Amino acid sequence: MLCAISGEAPQVPVASRKSGTVFEKRLIEAYIAENGSEPVTGEALTIEDLVDLKTARIVRPRPPTLTSIPSLLTVFQNEWDALALETFTLRQQLAQTRQELSTALYQHDAAVRVIARLTKERDEARDALSKIAVNTGRTGNNGDAMQIDHQELPPAIASKVDATQERLSKTRRKRAVPEDWSNAESIQSFGPVHTSEPLYPGGKSLALDASGDLALVGGSGGIAGVYSLSQRQVLHALKGGAPITDTLWSSSKAVLGTAAGSVKIFEKATETASFSAHAGEVSALALHPSGEILASVGVDKSYVLYDLVSSAPITQIYTNSALTSAGFHPDGHLFAAGGSDGQIKVFDVKSGSNAANFESSGPIQALSFSENGTWLAAVVKGQTSVTIWDLRRAAQTKTLEIGSQVENVRWDYTGQFLVAAGPSGLVVQQYSKATKEWSEPLRSAVPALAVEWGPSARSLVAISGNGVLAVLAAK
Repeated sequence: MLCAISGEAPQVPVASRKSGTVFEKRLIEAYIAENGSEPVTGEALTIEDLVDLKTARIVRPRPPTLTSIPSLLTVFQNEWDALALETFTLRQQLAQTRQELSTALYQHDAAVRVIARLTKERDEARDALSKIAVNTGRTGNNGDAMQIDHQELPPAIASKVDATQERLSKTRRKRAVPEDWSNAESIQSFGPVHTSEPLYPGGKSLALDASGDLALVGGSGGIAGVYSLSQRQVLHALKGGAPITDTLWSSSKAVLGTAAGSVKIFEKATETASFSAHAGEVSALALHPSGEILASVGVDKSYVLYDLVSSAPITQIYTNSALTSAGFHPDGHLFAAGGSDGQIKVFDVKSGSNAANFESSGPIQALSFSENGTWLAAVVKGQTSVTIWDLRRAAQTKTLEIGSQVENVRWDYTGQFLVAAGPSGLVVQQYSKATKEWSEPLRSAVPALAVEWGPSARSLVAISGNGVLAVLAAK
């Protein structure tokens, strides 16, 4: 007969009326006084529930003192009893903790399964949504909404594309550099000549009009502004309704792309047209060389072409990945879109067919066609270099190491200067046709997320992440 707590033969044995378990009387009384329950079953237990057990009478010695071996043994016995009681309590707590941990792990596993299922359903819903046909929002004579799902362009638009290509491609090779165009020596002397107050923080879009005086700047707050470089003030505030993702000028009209998937067109401060063809954020905008066709790309894996004359969508083409950047070939017959899968997808504008794909190492951050008609500059997100692709050979022809993260690139009109913008500053690279070599006429510490060439490449206009507009020119 052993005590259930100490595991030894009890000197004064008692038994529980509820479970019949045997205990050492002093140990169980101490346990009841502290916990009010039975150690083994956990049931409520009082001292009255204990039954003394009769055993052979044991003659106990007189109370010892600490000066004798028996007194020391008594002290050790008391310490042992306390240790046995504490060990028993710890074993109970360990068992309870293990049970709670098992329950928590089961609940965590169930939560992971639910999250995985919901994530799968979300992705399937997004994919289905991205394949929904686009409605123009215009109504015909019978009041029904006209549905757009073309692949090839209408004959009138296709003829416009052909005429633009024929007109521009004839003179491209023979086109001389304008006499008033900036040269390397002038660009070397570029420095900040004007810096604005923070305009629209959080934005990364910038566009200059044909005059080079009006800068269209977008912000993450859903507002874009028309800033006059000559007057050094904002002339118009344009409400996009959602964070502005890209901007451009179409003649005197300001065009905005938003994170809500809409494309808005403004004449001065008045909204003249709005399109909601994308099922998600509009990543980038591009203007056809004719000036009458607009393109937008989005995270819904599609690009949309719009007729700016009639203010109507023309066609929507779907791809296999979210699109992050865009640009038209300077002749207007090709359209390039950078994807989140690292591909630069080149399409025939008239047919919408995929003409070529260029593979990169990561999501495409920015694209820019050279005016020579054969080169395409591309930036991979988070990289410090600019890749030059040769469209004739469908291969990389040059990799320009900038030395810091690049967010945006722009060729000048002559195709000899390429500016790269990033948080650490601006870098201008020059290609010489005579020597067929690259040089670096300018490296500036002005931070920029977007950049544009000014008239005759005699200035650079940049926008930083906090919305500060900076103009660099020869001092």
